[in-house]
Amino acid sequence: MTVTEDIKRPIAKEMIEFESKFRDSMKSSVPLLDKITHYIIKRKGKQMRPMFVFLSAKIIGDIKESTFRAASLIELLHTATLVHDDVVDDASLRRGFFSLNALWKNKIAVLVGDYLLSQGLLLATQHKEFKLLEIVSGAVKQMSEGELLQIEKTRALNMSEDVYFEIIKAKTATLISACCAAGASSAGASDEVIEKMSAFGEKVGIAFQIKDDLFDYGFGENIGKPTGIDIKEKKTTLPLIYALNQVGYLKKRHIVNLVKNHNEDKKKVEEVIEFVKGSGGIAYAHNRMLEITQEAKELLNQLPDNEARQSLHKLVDYTIQRKK
Repeated sequence: MTVTEDIKRPIAKEMIEFESKFRDSMKSSVPLLDKITHYIIKRKGKQMRPMFVFLSAKIIGDIKESTFRAASLIELLHTATLVHDDVVDDASLRRGFFSLNALWKNKIAVLVGDYLLSQGLLLATQHKEFKLLEIVSGAVKQMSEGELLQIEKTRALNMSEDVYFEIIKAKTATLISACCAAGASSAGASDEVIEKMSAFGEKVGIAFQIKDDLFDYGFGENIGKPTGIDIKEKKTTLPLIYALNQVGYLKKRHIVNLVKNHNEDKKKVEEVIEFVKGSGGIAYAHNRMLEITQEAKELLNQLPDNEARQSLHKLVDYTIQRKK
């Protein structure tokens, strides 16, 4: 049994059922659209978001039809944002598969993203799932704001740690937070419990992003992501922020110049990576990730102790121990 299969065990039946329900939520009478949505489903990842939804519901009570709608709504809106992101970034690959814009060009990709967004909204309104719609729409709004804030702040490469956390809370953590809040809400949780699950998900999302930051510096063995990608894209991540704050003006100016103007030079990128490692940036980010993970677990421990809670603990550990 794999790690993810073990985590899924309390919700295994529901996860299988979800696949067909999610397929149904994407169906269209337009053949081209059906072909494209079939391609989207075929290249799905580890399904971590639906797992957070179902486990967050199961920790509270029974999984209901509302829970399936919550998981579908989040997947539809998230997939729509990914499709649009690939167009904006002119990306040709997504999880090792060709992106929609690479296969069908930008106009079709944007329209497909719009279709998925509208399907998500209809799924919620047709079943009067207004609480779910509020949770997920709020997440999409924050994700957009986070992307724009990152674009605004990364140009100068002098981002503070506070701004970094503000960006990743909006860009990454808000979606996992929405998964947990929506799952709990679908099971009939009180507003207090929904808020607690939302805070838990936010902390997991922050830890998830810091783990991604660490991958860029080759932290851990057998990682599945090439190093130096964030540096080449001039992204200011936690290890780099900490390292820059440990040195004097001249050294800081030199490193910032390498990231801004020499990010395509392999040797210069390696110099930045070694600088971050030598200045304690890796160790600092790793420790912050562990602290935030512990805070997430403490929130989780305030909820009923059952098989779903144990699986959520394992899912949190998987988030920070994954190899890619």
